Amino acid sequence: MLNRPLMYLSKGPLANSSLQICQHKSPTCCTKKMEENYQAAVRRERIENTQTLNFELKYMIIGHITAFQAAFESLLRFAENHTASLFETVYRSMSKEAAEPVKELFTDLSLYLLGAQNRVEKAFFRFFDSLFPLVYTRLINPGMTDLSEEYMECLRQTRQDINPFGRYSKEAVMELAKSLRASRTFNQALGMGVEVLNATEHAVLTKECIRGLVKMQYCPHCQGLTLIRPCEGYCLNVMRGCFASVSELDIHWREYIYTLEYLTNEMAGTHDLELALLGIRYSINEAILQAQLNGPQLSVTVDKVCGHPEEKEVKSLPDSIIQAKEIERSPITMAHSVTINNKRSSLPLKSSKNDKSRSLKKVSREFISYMKRSRTFYASLTERLCDGDLVMKDSSTCWNGQDVVER
Repeated sequence: MLNRPLMYLSKGPLANSSLQICQHKSPTCCTKKMEENYQAAVRRERIENTQTLNFELKYMIIGHITAFQAAFESLLRFAENHTASLFETVYRSMSKEAAEPVKELFTDLSLYLLGAQNRVEKAFFRFFDSLFPLVYTRLINPGMTDLSEEYMECLRQTRQDINPFGRYSKEAVMELAKSLRASRTFNQALGMGVEVLNATEHAVLTKECIRGLVKMQYCPHCQGLTLIRPCEGYCLNVMRGCFASVSELDIHWREYIYTLEYLTNEMAGTHDLELALLGIRYSINEAILQAQLNGPQLSVTVDKVCGHPEEKEVKSLPDSIIQAKEIERSPITMAHSVTINNKRSSLPLKSSKNDKSRSLKKVSREFISYMKRSRTFYASLTERLCDGDLVMKDSSTCWNGQDVVER
């Protein structure tokens, strides 16, 4: 039911020439002060009514923003663990030192999706810059220990120039950047939808609109007709005049829904985010293998740029270092077996029953199915504002702005 303003009626109908809106040839119960109260009431009621109409749609969008971000974070953690396990099971000699770069990489990816200005490419370049010194000193030249920070920094800075990881580092960056860009745009589009709905709730009503609403809803009260309601056609005409600018959003809202649908299909198809994130482990593994195969050439280049530091003999070497030395002695012979072993280790991990990372597609598809039904949201706004108890539905008479008439 509409919240009606309190009416301070006089003892009986009187002529009142000070009225600006509810002027009528018959005596009236209204005063100028009451007209002002009516104008404040229609402003408040329009905001409340629009908020009510927006509530379900806004609730769905905000709920999906939360669900989408939760699903993404779950998927990201799963992919991070999947990547970290590569070093824990295959490259144990550098697993502890590689843990922090892996964590920083996935933190950067998470921040990017949430709207941070950092770029995916920069995050990966920073990761590979940190990875190269570890690969060089643990796998390519495993006897190198107690190296100065200056030498390690030289290795980091040299990485982009000598490109030790070949095409694999670039492929990982390009594909993941496209997938994350689609997800980031989708997430930003959801927030934009909430902003549009908020803006329509507080759309500025013109002076003419306020007068028209008062005349439609409250002027009958001035004649003692407190139970009469506006005629449906009359209500539609008033509302269309009041919300003409809002109704113009119809074409843009339809385009907005189409964009959400397109991005949903992109995330599930061409730029599948789940596959791209889980593929990071495989790309890193291939990049490391590429560096190992080119170990001798890389050593020559690094010695020219960074110099040749003194090496300290160690009593025993981990299995992974022994394997890396064998690769250096016979890179072509050993590469095949190492590739097979590493590819076997990089098979996708099975998620547990409690893991919800793979619900990202399902969440998005359910949401877009609902949003497609809201395509006519702004086209039908005036009809919905005139629905309910505002207009006369079950009576033979109604208010047409001047008098009571037959429906």
